[in-house]
Amino acid sequence: MPTLKVALVANDLPPTPEWVKDQLAARGVEFVERACSSPSEVAAIAADADLVWVMGGARVITAEILPSLRRCRVILRTGTGTDNIPVDEAHRRGIIVANTPEATMHHVAEHALGLLLAVVRQIPVQDRLVRQGVWDRHRAWPNWTLTGKTLGLVGFGRIARCLARKVTGFDMVRLAFDPMVDAATMTEHGVEKVSLETLLDRSDFVSIHVPLTEETRHLIGAQQLQLMKPDAILINTARGPIVDERALVHALQEGWIDGAGLDVFEEEPLEIDNPLRTLDNVVLTPHIASYSDEFVEAFWSHSVRTILEVAQQRPPLWCAGPRALR
Repeated sequence: MPTLKVALVANDLPPTPEWVKDQLAARGVEFVERACSSPSEVAAIAADADLVWVMGGARVITAEILPSLRRCRVILRTGTGTDNIPVDEAHRRGIIVANTPEATMHHVAEHALGLLLAVVRQIPVQDRLVRQGVWDRHRAWPNWTLTGKTLGLVGFGRIARCLARKVTGFDMVRLAFDPMVDAATMTEHGVEKVSLETLLDRSDFVSIHVPLTEETRHLIGAQQLQLMKPDAILINTARGPIVDERALVHALQEGWIDGAGLDVFEEEPLEIDNPLRTLDNVVLTPHIASYSDEFVEAFWSHSVRTILEVAQQRPPLWCAGPRALR
C-alpha cells in the first residue's frame, strides 16, 4: 500500500517530468495530478491526499477549503513565497506548510545584485542611448559606486544571507533588520543587527527580503522612504506589496531617493500606464529573479526531496512560518 498520497493541484511548469512520477512511484508514493482552476476543484481531487502540492504561485488553496482536505498533513508550495497559501489557518489545523527556498536563493540574490549594479552604473539607460545613436558619456552619468558603501537588508533569511556573502568583495558595510533573527546570528555573517529606522537612515542601498504577510504589507511606505538618504537606491526582489508603490513613485519623482531596481510590483503584470515605466532612475524586470537555466530542475528536485522526507515520516526540509528562514 502507498505510504503517502500526493495531489499536485497547480503547476506553473508543465508538463510534470516523467522522472518525478517514477521516483515517487519507486518509493511507494501515490501521485495524482490535476490543473485546478478553483478551490472547489482542489477539494475534489485532494480530499484524501496526505500532501497537497502547488507548483508555483497559483491561488487555488483557500482557508475555506482546508476542512475539505481531511487527510492533509502537509501543503507543499514549490518556490519561496507562501503568500498564495493560507499559512496561519493551515497551522491552526495542524497542517505544515513547506516550501523550497534553497532551490532559487542564489538566483534571487544574484538578480538583486544585478539590479543594484544596473541602477548604480546606469546600464539600461546607456544601452538605450547607444542604440538610438547617442554617444554621450555625460548623459546617464553613473552617480554611485558600491565599494565601501552600506547595504541594508530588510529581512535576513536565506536570500539575504546569500546576498550578504556575495557582496563581500565590494567591502560593503552590511546592516540587517529582522525581528526573528538575533544579533549573534547576524554577527556570525558579518552583518550588524539594527532597527528598520536605523537601516533606512544609514544605508546607501536597501534590498528587501521579507515574505509578504499582513505585517509586511506596505512595510516600506512614505514615512520609511523619507528616512532614506536622497542618493539611496531601493531594490525589491521579494513581493511588490511590501512597498507602497504609489509612495515609491512619488519618492522617485520628488528626489526623496535616487533610484530603484524592481522585479516585483503591486499589480502584475505591470500596468501599461504605471508611472514606473516612465522613470529613467528605475530598472524594471518581470518577476524573473528566481529564473535561470537551472531553476526548473531545481524546483522539481527540491520538491521531490521534500515529498520523500514526508513519506519517511520525517518533517519537510523547509517550512514556512514565523521563524522559518526566507
